Amino acid sequence: QVQLLESGGGSAQSGGSLRLSCAASGYDASGYSMAWFRQVTGKEREGVAFIDRYGTTTYVASAKGRFTISRDNAGNTLYLEMNSLKPEDTAMYYCAGSQYKTLIYRPEDYKHWGRGTQVTVSS
Repeated sequence: QVQLLESGGGSAQSGGSLRLSCAASGYDASGYSMAWFRQVTGKEREGVAFIDRYGTTTYVASAKGRFTISRDNAGNTLYLEMNSLKPEDTAMYYCAGSQYKTLIYRPEDYKHWGRGTQVTVSS
């Protein structure tokens, strides 16, 4: 059974940093494309950062230069380093795993999801 378990969320001041982790079990995190999405209540889920099987990464424009997605293949863990946080980064953040090897961006293309971890940034 596949399980993705996020951790590392919490509260931060504007300009601060947080590091999210997503521990995968029953799933080869190094073998497929994964991503971090976020969602604010009442809004659509938004893709924030993506990484493919080969380590290529891409980001939503608002996260570029501030967030870094990475993967520890040995530990089967996905990370999201978030710096220069802004109040508009406040959301529930979800880890997602696909069955594809190349970059994919639509939430519906991801088969596996974690329960999410809340990030709150105050000004």
